[in-house]
Amino acid sequence: IPPSLALAQAAEESGWGTSRFVREGNAIYGQWTTAERKGLLPLQRDKGMTHKIKSFATLFDSVKSYAHNLNTHSSYRGFRQTRARLRRRGAPIDGVLLAGKLIRYSARQMAYVETIRDLIKANNLHRLDDSRLRVNKLVRKTSI
Repeated sequence: IPPSLALAQAAEESGWGTSRFVREGNAIYGQWTTAERKGLLPLQRDKGMTHKIKSFATLFDSVKSYAHNLNTHSSYRGFRQTRARLRRRGAPIDGVLLAGKLIRYSARQMAYVETIRDLIKANNLHRLDDSRLRVNKLVRKTSI
């Protein structure tokens, strides 16, 4: 997943890190859950809806879940297929292009896609697309 796309979606979904969901549940991407546990009840949920916003122990767990969602859910098959075509051609993995495959990520559909594209362009996030996320594990040395 190109960092430009992940960052733009994080900004949009979390209100630039200010939403109640990110503050109370480390929920950067607004992922829904119907599970009884690990979710925050939306205060203005539409009548008849039963979903919650999935919560996480850490911000990193939220990012991992987002990546798993895009890489496995049937709604994002077109995203994965387009990314695979770009890879086969040796072309850059373009966040602006791939955003167009996320119409089903939001009820706002194409308006959401355009918002994500605008965020990528306005903040020059495409310059980060060669970056990779990695976890540094601290190793504690003890002396005997």
